[in-house]
Order: sequence, then C-alpha cells, then structure tokens
Amino acid sequence: MKFGVVYPQTELGSDPAVVRDFAQAAEDLGYTHFLVYDHVMGADPLGYPGWDGPYTYKDLFHEPMVLFGYLAGLTKTIELVTGVLVLGQRQTVLVAKQAAEVDVLSGGRLRLGVGTGWNAVEYEGLGQDFHNRGARSEEQIAVMRALWSQEVVNFEGRWHRVRYAGINPRPASGSIPIWLGGEAPPVIQRAARIADGWMPRARLGSGAKELIEQLHTYAREAGRDPSSIGIDARVPLHGTDPEGWASEIKGWEEIGATHITANTLRAEFTNLSQHIDALSRFKEVAGF
Repeated sequence: MKFGVVYPQTELGSDPAVVRDFAQAAEDLGYTHFLVYDHVMGADPLGYPGWDGPYTYKDLFHEPMVLFGYLAGLTKTIELVTGVLVLGQRQTVLVAKQAAEVDVLSGGRLRLGVGTGWNAVEYEGLGQDFHNRGARSEEQIAVMRALWSQEVVNFEGRWHRVRYAGINPRPASGSIPIWLGGEAPPVIQRAARIADGWMPRARLGSGAKELIEQLHTYAREAGRDPSSIGIDARVPLHGTDPEGWASEIKGWEEIGATHITANTLRAEFTNLSQHIDALSRFKEVAGF
C-alpha cells in the first residue's frame, strides 16, 4: 500500500512558499505521492441559474502542469499526480508535450490521472465539445501514448490527425502512467481496458466494493490481470477520527486498493501547520 496526500489548494492560497513547504513536508513524512485537483475556470453562479457545482470562480486552483514544473525542482522522490486533469477540455498534443516535460524535469515522477470533468462552462471557455468528451478521451490517450513512445507519429483518428511529427523531449521510459477517474460504467470499462489505474471517488461502504468488482470483471473480459490495475482511494480526514482513518485504510486494502490518498480539504484546519500536523497523525495511524 502506498500513501499520498491531496494538496488542499482551495484552502491554502497562492503563496508559492506554502506550496513548496507542504510538498516538502509530505515528502519528508514519507508520503509517496502528491495529488492535485484541476479546474481551469470557475463559473459565476449569478450567470447560471440553478448552478449546483461544488466550485465557482472564487475557488483557487493552480494549473497542474505549471505547478508540477515548479515542484519538480523542489522535491526529490514524491510522485506528482493529477487527480484528475480534465483531458477533454484540452488540446491533446499539448497535454502530451506538457506531461513529457514534467516527467523529464522530475526524473520520471509524473502519474497522469485524467477524467472527463463535469463543468460545461470550462469546455465552452476552452473551445472544446462537452458532449463527446468521454469517447474522445480514449482517442486522446492513444495519441498521447504514441507521442511519448515514438519519435515520429502518424495517427489518423476520428478527432485527431498527426502526420510525420513528434514531440521532444519525450519521457525517458517512453511512457507515463495514465489513470482514469470517474465512476460511470463506461469510465470503469475504459479503465479496465486501457488504463494503468483507476481513481474512485466513492467512499468505503457506499458502493466502492461493487465498483472494484465491476472493474475487475471488465479487466478479465479484456484479457487483463485485474491486479495489474492500480486503485487509488481517498480518505478524508474531516468528519472522523484516527480510529475511523484506520478502519478506512483497512477496508480499502481488503477490497483491493493499492494507494491511499489522505485528504485534509474541508476539515477544521485553517493554516499550513494544521494541515501538516493532520498528515503527521494520519501517518502514525497508517504505520508507514
């Protein structure tokens, strides 16, 4: 089992020193990965009657690839994880280039979690089609993997055309792990067929076990070993106590999770030191 942290960016502001200190503290504590959420734009609810999204224009989100470029030089071992990058609202080749650059600068420490997102406002602002984002994401993954593994790519797809071109630099290993986030049946099936791992949002006891069983069934149907697909579950540190944390860790491990990411968002913590102290206490419970 590997243990990581969610960076609580909506609560810690834009001070680059805070980003640095949180990441370095997590690394020093022995956490294996540093996960960030992604939003490019936030909507003003006044312009969208009935808006029920969890975030608005008032919520701060760092751009993940720029953030990781910064952290690549300030950390040494911790894995840099997007959880998840909204792939469908971005240009595929540009994401492949940015991801390769982060991977090179960090010494191969990028794990690219991708998803389709929920915010149509962002898709509109970025000039991408919100309605075909799921099907299109599969082709996006194929394009990125080709660009990472081949010097020169020729790709003809439904939405992409790359003729006698490539990116440089490319990842030293020729690949970057791609994990999928989301719990709709097509997403789970896609993860089982083509992803290196899956990032559930479900809480333990609210259908997580059934979703993992579904993932494993789809994997076997696709001719894959289910154990080759990582599962990164999140454990919120709010609304429960260390005994609850221990129960969640044990429960996730029993149903097949390979990674646990501790999440201090929406807790009672109001400053950097309180977030780090909570991670120290979680480490004691996890026993790593």
